[in-house]
Amino acid sequence: MQLKASAARAKATALFSSDARHPKGSPKMTKWVYSFGDGKAEGKAEMRNLLGGKGANLAEMANLGLPVPPGFTITSEVCTYYYAHGETYPAELKGDVELALAQIGALTGKSFGDPANPLLVSVRSGARAYMPGMMDTVLNLGLNDGTVEAVAELAGDRRFAYDSYRRFITMYSDVVLGVDHHHFEEILEAFKLQHGHTLDTDLSADDWAELVGKYKAKVLAELGKPFPQEPHAQLWGAIGAVFGSWMNQRAITYRRLHSIPESWGTAVNVQAMVFGNMGETSATGVAFTRNPSTGEHALYGEFLVNAQGEDVVAGIRTPQDLTEKARKEAGSDKPSMEAALPEAFKEFERISNVL
Repeated sequence: MQLKASAARAKATALFSSDARHPKGSPKMTKWVYSFGDGKAEGKAEMRNLLGGKGANLAEMANLGLPVPPGFTITSEVCTYYYAHGETYPAELKGDVELALAQIGALTGKSFGDPANPLLVSVRSGARAYMPGMMDTVLNLGLNDGTVEAVAELAGDRRFAYDSYRRFITMYSDVVLGVDHHHFEEILEAFKLQHGHTLDTDLSADDWAELVGKYKAKVLAELGKPFPQEPHAQLWGAIGAVFGSWMNQRAITYRRLHSIPESWGTAVNVQAMVFGNMGETSATGVAFTRNPSTGEHALYGEFLVNAQGEDVVAGIRTPQDLTEKARKEAGSDKPSMEAALPEAFKEFERISNVL
């Protein structure tokens, strides 16, 4: 196992080199993709204008040696190019993205689109200016009718796999295909009512599998074509949707209100998935290294066990406090992360002190 891991890191290091993208003697070309992971990155914090706030800070944290899931950032210059050239991409971009995906695969031991050992990714926007709620996110990309079974087998958890798949269908349909997420929420609520369930966590693997079928049927009914199954087609659909979100009406209005130039564009961040919905020892949340109200230098935030990011902001479940101090101040009877997941909390606290 150690030799295999070392070989994977060596392969990733070779792929990481910019020389792999632009061999010596070839003409100097614009760099459209910046990779990060395994304690290093091609970008840094000062490159916010090019990589966006999220991409620049992910690169900086990787350079600090923090455990950032590997990924890559497609620069905001691609967004500018996209709109200047009739919503098309630079000729080199596809090859650059494939190379960056291979690097993530080398670091994770998985391969994007592999039916037996699939790499799943998130796709997120990342403008240089903070634009809360204005841009789009897709999680669990790479799942389809085949890879969901591989994920179930590899994780030993069919419920987790189908829960992730139904989340992906909901987000991808809403963000990329234009099928509003409320359609899927209505299907889910009707199913829970019919079967006497109160919480999403009450649903079984078979329940989620049945709902996946209902969700795909809804997409077919709305669009007249099936939900896309090919992972690379899914990825490019999501990348296009992020660039498209820069010019949606919400974003245009927000930029106008906050004097953000249209010419800035947005970057796209593609990152290996880390799952918060794998059971009672996994979680998701929002955290600050300082209390945003008082400025106190202490961890501040909230989390949810067995959930993914949208659950925290959707208000479906009540988040729990990170620290015992915050829990006591809030008068909550739900355990803090500090109490419920002490080892994970210690690691999290150590990382926050670095930042």
